[in-house]
Amino acid sequence: MRQPTKALILAAGFGTRFLPATKSIPKEMFPVVDKPVIQLIVEQAVASGVKDIIIVTSSNKHDIEDFFDRDDNMERLLRETGKPELADEIQKISEMANFIYIRQKGSPKGTARPILNCAHLIEDDEPFYVFFADDFYVTEGTPWPAQLCEAYNKTGKSVISMMEIDKKDADKYAIAVFGEKINDRVFQIMELIEKPGAENAKSNFASISGFLLTPDILPILEKIPVSPKGEIFLADGLNELAKKDKIYGCFVDGIRYDTGDKLLYIEAIVDIALKDDRFRDDLTKFLRDKIS
Repeated sequence: MRQPTKALILAAGFGTRFLPATKSIPKEMFPVVDKPVIQLIVEQAVASGVKDIIIVTSSNKHDIEDFFDRDDNMERLLRETGKPELADEIQKISEMANFIYIRQKGSPKGTARPILNCAHLIEDDEPFYVFFADDFYVTEGTPWPAQLCEAYNKTGKSVISMMEIDKKDADKYAIAVFGEKINDRVFQIMELIEKPGAENAKSNFASISGFLLTPDILPILEKIPVSPKGEIFLADGLNELAKKDKIYGCFVDGIRYDTGDKLLYIEAIVDIALKDDRFRDDLTKFLRDKIS
């Protein structure tokens, strides 16, 4: 079976929840300690065998392109001032993968639109990853995208990242109805119900960012109807695919961080910093002093 080597990162949103900061700084470039969110996603994808990173952007996202570009002047300055390790680090950023940038265009918008914008870059038999640009997993073992690929290699079908949630949060996610069990972490998805709310949720298992899709989703996305919100959604396309073929959900072994929400973004920074040997002791003392 052909293995995925391309990843689409959807980064065209305006980030209105973080205004006024996002008036000039893309939310994807917000730092988690010393790395922007989008770099953490790219690193996980590259560690899983991805060679081509396709980033779908909009008019105010030039900083993303600049970040993944080579900066010869900065590298030279760092080497001349005795900081070669930093020069090597920023050089590696541009060499992690082949970076491709697509400007989102067309209406109606929605999570299906940027995927359709990239359809010409996907070959007929080529599976590909899709990631939203504001949440990610940190894992101790197998990288998050590679876990999806393991499920894909077992099933040969599209695979979606899943997590268990509190039912009170069912108004924030697409909730899955499960069918056949493959193993303790992989299940067939019969249906995704978009943000049903606690009373109408048929499970407490939610679809989240991170998809390994087979190319047969693309003609379906071209024909899905516009939602009552005036947008076209990937979840609707996956539901149509589930009617024609099997799709699967994979519970990722790792810790998920959502940087698209202010409080959750702060929590992500604190949690990741506490895992870092450079900051753990001093930050722990600071937090204990603050709490006391």
